[in-house]
Amino acid sequence: MTGPEILAGHAAPLGATFDGDGVNFAVFSQHAEAVTLCLFDEHGTESARLPLPERDGDIWHGRVPGLTPGQLYGFRADGPFAPRDGHRFNHAKLLIDPYARRLTGHPVWHDALMGGAEAPDERDSARFMPKCVVEDPSYDWGRHSAPDWPLEESVIYEAHVKGLTKRFPRADHAGHFLALASDPVLEHLVKLGITAIELLPVQAFLNDRFLIKKGLVNYWGYQTLGFFAPEPRYLSQGRLWEFQYMVARLHSAGIEVILDVVYNHSCEGDENGPTLAFRGLDNRSYYRLHDDKRYYINDTGTGNTLNLEHPMVLRMVMDSLRYWATTMGVDGFRFDLCSTLGRTSNGFDPNSAFFKAIRQDPVLASKKLIAEPWDIGPGGYQLGSYPPPFAEWNDQYRDSVRRFWRGDVGHVPVLADRITGSAGHFDHSGRAPTASVNLLTAHDGYTLNDLVSYVERHNEANGEDNRDGHGENYSDNFGVEGPTDNEEILTARALRRRNMMATLLFSQGTPMILAGDELGNSQMGNNNAYAQDNEIGWIDWENADEKFMAFTRWLISFRKSHPILRQKRYLHSQPRKVDGVPDLFWWRPDGTEMTRADWTNGHLQVLCAELRIASGTPRYAQREEAIYLAFNAGDEVQLTLPGLPAGFRWVRHVDTAQPLAPAEPVGLSMTMAANSVLALVEEPG
Repeated sequence: MTGPEILAGHAAPLGATFDGDGVNFAVFSQHAEAVTLCLFDEHGTESARLPLPERDGDIWHGRVPGLTPGQLYGFRADGPFAPRDGHRFNHAKLLIDPYARRLTGHPVWHDALMGGAEAPDERDSARFMPKCVVEDPSYDWGRHSAPDWPLEESVIYEAHVKGLTKRFPRADHAGHFLALASDPVLEHLVKLGITAIELLPVQAFLNDRFLIKKGLVNYWGYQTLGFFAPEPRYLSQGRLWEFQYMVARLHSAGIEVILDVVYNHSCEGDENGPTLAFRGLDNRSYYRLHDDKRYYINDTGTGNTLNLEHPMVLRMVMDSLRYWATTMGVDGFRFDLCSTLGRTSNGFDPNSAFFKAIRQDPVLASKKLIAEPWDIGPGGYQLGSYPPPFAEWNDQYRDSVRRFWRGDVGHVPVLADRITGSAGHFDHSGRAPTASVNLLTAHDGYTLNDLVSYVERHNEANGEDNRDGHGENYSDNFGVEGPTDNEEILTARALRRRNMMATLLFSQGTPMILAGDELGNSQMGNNNAYAQDNEIGWIDWENADEKFMAFTRWLISFRKSHPILRQKRYLHSQPRKVDGVPDLFWWRPDGTEMTRADWTNGHLQVLCAELRIASGTPRYAQREEAIYLAFNAGDEVQLTLPGLPAGFRWVRHVDTAQPLAPAEPVGLSMTMAANSVLALVEEPG
């Protein structure tokens, strides 16, 4: 097979780089004996095989004059097929460039994709593989600037690109990046008041074979195929600028973009999985292997674990992050199974190479960095153990709030810690309350509406006999499983949703709302909709609960208006220098301070707190008013409120039992409705 001339080229940058009159190709493989560049025509037919002529260290490279953006390509790697030594080279397999900026699509499942577990499979995989595309990723950002919200002012909205937009009324390009840039979607997000949208994986990912066989697909996207390429199914026109335009439009609306990224594993699975990229380029370098190197360390539950202790694998991750942060314009990252990224041969280490690299990086250290602080590996649960500037998803917050409102015994003191920033986990190493990303729900689990409508998961559509998904959700159905016409039950469910949303937005920390929760979206009891690219996984805008949506907007607006609810320092009931008044009081309903006996009373169902700006906050940031919060998971109760200085009064702004009622002054004694939340503000009057 003849082809164009290939010159020596350069070892940097990695990937395919258009230089104006040709394309330079550079790829890492420490253990390969040769690497071949394969070129394809517009129909996907292989037109040339060009051995990369140079090797600098472990970087193989070459330059082909005359190639332009749009050229399709891939690699083949030669070397030993010796699984016991960790090597799985197979020249018959076309390989994706780990640095490819765009892919033509997804692998078409065929046995030829398999490299062979114990012996090499000699079938050529090229016609079943997507091709890499040479791209010029430059984009004219104009006067574009990112909103750069401080974390204490942030309200995060977790969303799926397709799930959010597929059924959105009047949105063009439904289900794609461009839909997120459309006026109707932006109007909703701005009106809601969120500051950042956290997108489920948008890097190119694989549709798992076992799902295809069941007539399902990988909907969520946690099986990364290309760490630099956007997911093809979200590109309505097949162009990189679609993602960049989406980012620019969101930024113009004051909304940051955070990506959920999966650097803990790849989509190639274990030794029985396909050979698509990393396994064929250098299995022993890219993956963590057991002593018997035929087998993969599986700290992720997916079959393999990327080897971030290898400097070139770590470099790939860092280059990928910088690419999305600079060329693609994103504002932050949520790291899936982040404990894996910090695990070394000696266990989890907050000073691992990954954390050191990202913290010293001048581009990445200033981005919003959020850890999912667990995996299934040894010592994998690490809530509160991450170094600044990382924030962390707080599942303890999620479970505690659910259990308090369900009426579980003994959860008043736990809720007290959660609404004040989970200091027991995060108040160390100079970390702020914002390190706790507080959530009621997320993509993985029930929606808020389902949390108050189902006791049992209903995942039959996943084809796993309802065995998958969380078994314990701390949920409630108020006597009827699922939908009902019973008005009493519907009223109780609506109140519970208001109570939980108010708790979230009145808590110290960084709140995160699951897309669709603001309008009462349901997944029909499915708490693991990872394969449901259909009405189960798509948000139902047609049946939106407008009253709850208005109430959620009001809560977000109230939070933004009151810095007391979103502080950078912890509240420790310490006297403030400005006035000698403690920044936090815990009150009993009768107006006396909580005692040790009260805190150990497992049947207590009311929590009352008086908050001010934290002790130690710079004087210029201090506001003299206080906020009184009350959370009542029990019966109606009479409250005696704290006394105030002359000329001030308590004004009720939020009462979940009377949603959207106008603010009104209250006396020092008032009745609090059963199962409700109150927010009172000290105001002159």
